Amino acid sequence: MSTYQPLKAAAYMIAAGIAFTSMAVAGKTLAAELDTFEIMTYRSLIGIVVVLAIALGRGKMAEINRRNLGLHAIRNASHFAGQNLWFYAVTLITLPQLFAFEFSVPLWVAILAPVFLAERLTRTRLITAIVGFGGILIVARPDMIGFTPGIIAAAASAIGFTGSAIATKLLTRTQTTICIMFWLTVMQAVFGIICAGYDMDIALPSLAALPWVVLVGLAGLFAHFCITSALQIAPAVVVFPVDFIRLPLAVTVSVFYYDEPFEMAVILGAVIIFSAVYVNIRAESRSIARR
Repeated sequence: MSTYQPLKAAAYMIAAGIAFTSMAVAGKTLAAELDTFEIMTYRSLIGIVVVLAIALGRGKMAEINRRNLGLHAIRNASHFAGQNLWFYAVTLITLPQLFAFEFSVPLWVAILAPVFLAERLTRTRLITAIVGFGGILIVARPDMIGFTPGIIAAAASAIGFTGSAIATKLLTRTQTTICIMFWLTVMQAVFGIICAGYDMDIALPSLAALPWVVLVGLAGLFAHFCITSALQIAPAVVVFPVDFIRLPLAVTVSVFYYDEPFEMAVILGAVIIFSAVYVNIRAESRSIARR
């Protein structure tokens, strides 16, 4: 791992949060014209072009290799499943609800990190993950809303993203960002073409939808670049709680762009979540300083 840089990692995750929010808006718009597999296919094809252009422009083509292809496949299959469920859920529930369920990823990462990443599950990490998850439940309110298809899809997508996060962290130990991003786009393009074309009918985006398709492709790629870069300079259980910055962004877009109701439960949940994030980052910073 590179030198531990928690503030830089946090900046990467804030940028990723903005990109993911943009992608959610674009995905919600495209849902009227394309299914989730088609959206993922076009997103990945755009990603291949961008990644190759960057690799060629920066002289990094040699970094793309076929080592750890099995782990790449596991990472991208897990992410592909999670992302398709995410695009499906975004059409059925509000953005704060969707992101709140996705924010359970740090809890699962914190619990599984000792098994797969050899990172210590400290008392502070466990407590802050549990407290943060409590805040997520306040925002999502599954007990009041019920287990609708949108709620189930959002919860399942978090499981897919957890597998992707753990595999990404493992890959950053031996692979560069360019290599990880290359196989991300290529493998998911193949998955998308297979799933979207099983009925031999892949819809082409209209001219009106084309800018949104481009936004999905670029925003998704940029978000993954930020996440991968953050994971290279900080532990997974520190990186992913910062992703909670998406919550106020989601509330803003939900209220002002989609005219959805503003609820105090979102504020209460956000306060609990961000308090847990703050305590976790403070504890990690003190631990590093003592080493």
